[in-house]
Amino acid sequence: MTDSRTRKRAVSHIQRKLIPSYIFLTIMAFLSVFPLFWMFTAATNTTVEVARGKIWFGSHLVENYKALIATDNLWQAMGNSFFYAFVQTIGSLLICSLAGYGFELYHDKGKDRLFAILLLAMMVPQVATLIPLFTMISKLKLLNTVWAFIIPGLSTTFLIMMFRQNSRNFPIDTMEAARIDGLSEIGIFFRMYFPMMKSTYAAAAVITFMGAWNSYMWPRTVMKGNAVKTMPMLVANMSNGYGVDYGMLMLGVLFASLPTIIIFFVLQKQFAEGITGAVK
Repeated sequence: MTDSRTRKRAVSHIQRKLIPSYIFLTIMAFLSVFPLFWMFTAATNTTVEVARGKIWFGSHLVENYKALIATDNLWQAMGNSFFYAFVQTIGSLLICSLAGYGFELYHDKGKDRLFAILLLAMMVPQVATLIPLFTMISKLKLLNTVWAFIIPGLSTTFLIMMFRQNSRNFPIDTMEAARIDGLSEIGIFFRMYFPMMKSTYAAAAVITFMGAWNSYMWPRTVMKGNAVKTMPMLVANMSNGYGVDYGMLMLGVLFASLPTIIIFFVLQKQFAEGITGAVK
């Protein structure tokens, strides 16, 4: 009985000590979720209600939606963004995983020097490469096409580094056994490396898709016209002019945010495993 009471007192003491931590984490969670909640509620309110700071759901959702589709082609912009982001994600996963696989499992001093140069390239801001990239795309006559959006993002140093780091957990003995059994190098990559690195691919897919979906500056530079407009471009156009319909604007932001929110929540477990370098 004495041991049981002692344990209960110890547990109770630990729980009391953790109360400030729980309170702090609750406040931080509320502050993190509140902007998302406010976006949902503002999409259902009028401009006046949003300006007054109303933070609860209203009854103006249908009117905001009608105003949104009357202002611009919402579903065409959604389709464009999804198509561009999907194609860029698939291409980037293939190219960057092949590069990371090659850098780690076939590395030598020359590849290490090349990888060091790639890491230095990460320090160059995107704005500094905007004009050279635009000049290259213009000379290739790809302006205002899907390829102008996709090609510059097919290979990123961050994803190559991520795949290279996680490839260190790939079992070399398994690869050598496959070679002895007659499996080609391409076969090893697609039939062995790819299934074992699913978590890394999931994490890279989330990062790439979100980056492509939210991209604004580059598509704004190389793509003109309503036919190729993306969701960030559509939302940016809503804030132009002398007056802004905040209810309609927040509904547009909601439509622009939902795909990335859904993808992250669906793949959050694999995302966490991929970031920490898990191999299955």
